[in-house]
Amino acid sequence: MNENLRGRLTRDGIRIYERDDFAGMHRAGDVAARILDRIAEHVFPGQTTEAIDARITAMVQELGATSATIGYKGYLHASCISVNHVVCHGIPGPKVLKDGDILNIDVTVIVDGWYGDTSRMYVAGALSRKSERLIEVTHDALMKGIEVVRPGNTFGDIGHAIQAYVESQRMSVVRDFCGHGLGRVFHAPPNVLHYGRPGTGAVLEEGMFFTIEPMVNLGRPETKTLADEWTAVTRDKSLSAQFEHSVGVTANGVEIFTLSPAGRFHPTYG
Repeated sequence: MNENLRGRLTRDGIRIYERDDFAGMHRAGDVAARILDRIAEHVFPGQTTEAIDARITAMVQELGATSATIGYKGYLHASCISVNHVVCHGIPGPKVLKDGDILNIDVTVIVDGWYGDTSRMYVAGALSRKSERLIEVTHDALMKGIEVVRPGNTFGDIGHAIQAYVESQRMSVVRDFCGHGLGRVFHAPPNVLHYGRPGTGAVLEEGMFFTIEPMVNLGRPETKTLADEWTAVTRDKSLSAQFEHSVGVTANGVEIFTLSPAGRFHPTYG
């Protein structure tokens, strides 16, 4: 059997992986999470995002993994680094971090053919109360989405849990980007929306692997993509935050593949 075609497909085109495949996803997710643990000390005022990316590139090689993003659709970096009002897909470059900047660092690695995809928030210097609250709400929104992952629930249940919580905090969920299936491929069905209605969408089944990665704005949800065709920003220039885990549906619930070994997934924890 072609290793990329393990398992079966649902009628929605979602691959159902085998129980043995969870181990491969844990290995890939662990490498990605370790990189994000170790990069935290390199985030500080005066640092450039290209220097952070260079460190990540070196770590990927050191850990015996392959970057999934270098060469992907022409992308040249081992990470996306999105600062302040950049929603996602920020390109590392000479930008110098200032005191109080918040940034999302997103890393995807390939280990033994399996993809580990995760992102989390970091703070350069002192954290403002406004930024702290945005980060807290975004982190908690991700975890509320993960809490409803179990067989029999739907992808609409995930989106609703995230949307309802975020909007109760008077913030907005970005609708232009979503999570995705993964496994032995980078992106695959389903699209995992971070908003929706309970009971809608495909039904969750044991063996589904996908990311949940809500992007939350302090202002309105609309985004625009810059001329580089990668960088997405908030249209109203409001701050944005994102957290991402890769997960697998188990017989009774969910396993998170990208847990932080050092307990540093949230920037104010640990």
